[in-house]
Amino acid sequence: MSLSEKTCIPCREGVPALRGEELEKLKAQVPGWQVVEGHHLLKVYTFPDFRTALDFVNGAGEIAETEGHHPDLILSWGKVEVKIWTHKIDGLTESDFILAAKIEQLHHK
Repeated sequence: MSLSEKTCIPCREGVPALRGEELEKLKAQVPGWQVVEGHHLLKVYTFPDFRTALDFVNGAGEIAETEGHHPDLILSWGKVEVKIWTHKIDGLTESDFILAAKIEQLHHK
């Protein structure tokens, strides 16, 4: 099953953040996304204008609400920066990669 077909799972405190081989395996499934300092995922999307970027943010917001997992979204003219991590453990879980994959699908619609 691909990441975009999975559902984000609520995280409990005490769950270890992904590291090493596990982290690399998931990273390979979301091309174009950066793993920054093993802490969060980051990707910047570009768009031809503000309206298209805003529509993307609204779509990403709908995905976030459905999944119950919320990214940081920074909207500017023709650009959206998406930053994802699991706040409860201050690191990355599989759910972060699931959300990234779903947002990536939105961009390709």
